[in-house]
Amino acid sequence: MKIYNNLYNLIISPENILAAWKTFKSDKRKKPDVARFERELEQNIFQLYRDLKNHVYTHGQYKSFWIRDPKLRNIYKATVRDRVLHHAMFSVLNPVFEPTFISTSFSCRVGKGTHKGVFYLRDTVRQVSANYTKRCYVLKCDIRKFFETIDHEILTQILEKRIKDVGTMGLLKEVIGSYARPATERERERERERELASLRDARVYP
Repeated sequence: MKIYNNLYNLIISPENILAAWKTFKSDKRKKPDVARFERELEQNIFQLYRDLKNHVYTHGQYKSFWIRDPKLRNIYKATVRDRVLHHAMFSVLNPVFEPTFISTSFSCRVGKGTHKGVFYLRDTVRQVSANYTKRCYVLKCDIRKFFETIDHEILTQILEKRIKDVGTMGLLKEVIGSYARPATERERERERERELASLRDARVYP
C-alpha cells in the first residue's frame, strides 16, 4: 500500500486553489454568495492560501435549508470559501483513494454517476435473470441519516493508513469535524419527525 507524506503543499498552492475555484463556479455563477466571492476573487484566493500556509484556517459554519427530492431533506451548505477548499482537497486526494473503491460504487465519483449505475443494474438483472427468463431480486434501501452517523474516529483512522502528512491530516480533521449542528437544530428536526409520524398514524387510524 502506497503511503503519502507530502500532499499539503499541493493542496494549498494558489494554482490548485484557483483551479478548484474554476471547477466549483462552473454551474454556480448566478448564486449570490458565489458572485460575492468572485467580486474579490484574488483577495479571497490568496487569503485562503495564507490561512492554510500559516495553519490558521478554520472551517466556517453551515447554512441549513430544506429541499424535496422528492422526500423532505435537511441540507447543510458550507460557505463558498470552504467549498472551494473542498474541491482543492478533492483534486489532490481523489487519485489517492479512487483506486481503492469498488467498481460498482457509482455515487459522487468521476466517470461514474446515476446513469452508469442504472445501466449496470440493467445489465446485471439481465444476466442474473438469464435474459429475463428467471426470477431475480433487487434490494432497494436507504441508510437513515447515513452521513450524520459516520464515526469520525474510524474515518480518520482509515485516512491515516495512507496519509502520513501531518498538515494534510490536520486539514482533513478540521473539515471532517466541522459539521456539528446545534442541539436546538437537532431537536427541531426530531420534533418535525414526531409531527410527521403523528400525521401518518392519523391517516392509518382515522
